[in-house]
Amino acid sequence: MFILDRLLVGGLTFVLDKIAVTADRELNSEQALHERLLAAEMQLELGEIDETQFRAIERDVVRRLRDIREQAQGERGEEGTLRVESVEANLEKE
Repeated sequence: MFILDRLLVGGLTFVLDKIAVTADRELNSEQALHERLLAAEMQLELGEIDETQFRAIERDVVRRLRDIREQAQGERGEEGTLRVESVEANLEKE
Protein backbone atom coordinates (compact mmCIF):
# COMPACT_ATOMS: atom_id res chain seq x y z
CA MET A 1 0.00 0.00 0.00
CA PHE A 2 2.84 2.37 0.85
CA ILE A 3 4.50 1.74 -2.54
CA LEU A 4 1.25 2.42 -4.38
CA ASP A 5 0.73 5.67 -2.48
CA ARG A 6 4.30 6.73 -3.15
CA LEU A 7 3.96 6.00 -6.88
CA LEU A 8 0.68 7.89 -7.06
CA VAL A 9 2.06 10.94 -5.25
CA GLY A 10 5.30 10.82 -7.27
CA GLY A 11 3.39 10.62 -10.56
CA LEU A 12 1.06 13.43 -9.55
CA THR A 13 4.00 15.59 -8.49
CA PHE A 14 5.70 14.94 -11.85
CA VAL A 15 2.60 15.93 -13.83
CA LEU A 16 1.96 19.06 -11.76
CA ASP A 17 5.60 20.11 -12.14
CA LYS A 18 5.38 19.75 -15.93
CA ILE A 19 2.16 21.80 -15.98
CA ALA A 20 3.78 24.53 -13.89
CA VAL A 21 6.87 24.66 -16.14
CA THR A 22 4.72 24.84 -19.27
CA ALA A 23 2.48 27.55 -17.83
CA ASP A 24 5.51 29.58 -16.72
CA ARG A 25 7.08 29.25 -20.16
CA GLU A 26 3.85 30.37 -21.83
CA LEU A 27 3.37 33.33 -19.50
CA ASN A 28 6.94 34.46 -19.99
CA SER A 29 7.23 33.99 -23.74
CA GLU A 30 7.98 37.10 -25.74
CA GLN A 31 5.32 36.20 -28.30
CA ALA A 32 2.60 35.91 -25.64
CA LEU A 33 3.63 39.27 -24.19
CA HIS A 34 3.53 40.94 -27.62
CA GLU A 35 0.07 39.46 -28.18
CA ARG A 36 -1.06 40.84 -24.80
CA LEU A 37 0.14 44.31 -25.77
CA LEU A 38 -1.65 44.12 -29.14
CA ALA A 39 -4.84 43.00 -27.40
CA ALA A 40 -4.57 45.92 -24.99
CA GLU A 41 -4.12 48.32 -27.93
CA MET A 42 -7.27 46.94 -29.54
CA GLN A 43 -9.17 47.28 -26.27
CA LEU A 44 -8.01 50.89 -26.01
CA GLU A 45 -9.13 51.66 -29.57
CA LEU A 46 -12.52 50.03 -28.94
CA GLY A 47 -12.97 51.99 -25.72
CA GLU A 48 -13.01 48.90 -23.52
CA ILE A 49 -10.16 50.27 -21.41
CA ASP A 50 -8.94 53.80 -20.82
CA GLU A 51 -5.47 55.29 -21.35
CA THR A 52 -4.47 54.72 -17.71
CA GLN A 53 -5.30 51.03 -17.84
CA PHE A 54 -3.47 50.68 -21.15
CA ARG A 55 -0.35 52.36 -19.77
CA ALA A 56 -0.37 50.01 -16.77
CA ILE A 57 -0.58 46.97 -19.06
CA GLU A 58 2.12 48.41 -21.31
CA ARG A 59 4.46 49.03 -18.36
CA ASP A 60 3.95 45.47 -17.12
CA VAL A 61 4.57 43.94 -20.55
CA VAL A 62 7.69 46.02 -21.18
CA ARG A 63 9.04 45.18 -17.71
CA ARG A 64 8.46 41.47 -18.26
CA LEU A 65 10.09 41.61 -21.72
CA ARG A 66 13.10 43.38 -20.21
CA ASP A 67 13.34 40.71 -17.50
CA ILE A 68 13.21 37.91 -20.08
CA ARG A 69 15.93 39.52 -22.19
CA GLU A 70 18.14 40.21 -19.18
CA GLN A 71 17.76 36.60 -18.08
CA ALA A 72 18.68 35.42 -21.59
CA GLN A 73 21.76 37.67 -21.54
CA GLY A 74 22.74 36.25 -18.16
CA GLU A 75 22.59 32.74 -19.57
CA ARG A 76 24.84 33.72 -22.49
CA GLY A 77 27.50 35.39 -20.36
CA GLU A 78 27.86 38.14 -17.81
CA GLU A 79 28.54 40.84 -20.40
CA GLY A 80 25.59 39.76 -22.52
CA THR A 81 27.83 38.40 -25.25
CA LEU A 82 28.13 34.92 -26.60
CA ARG A 83 31.19 32.95 -25.61
CA VAL A 84 33.02 30.96 -28.26
CA GLU A 85 33.67 27.46 -27.01
CA SER A 86 35.55 26.17 -30.04
CA VAL A 87 36.28 26.97 -33.66
CA GLU A 88 36.70 24.47 -36.44
CA ALA A 89 38.08 25.35 -39.86
CA ASN A 90 39.11 23.27 -42.84
CA LEU A 91 41.54 24.86 -45.27
CA GLU A 92 42.00 22.84 -48.40
CA LYS A 93 44.14 23.84 -51.33
CA GLU A 94 42.46 23.31 -54.67
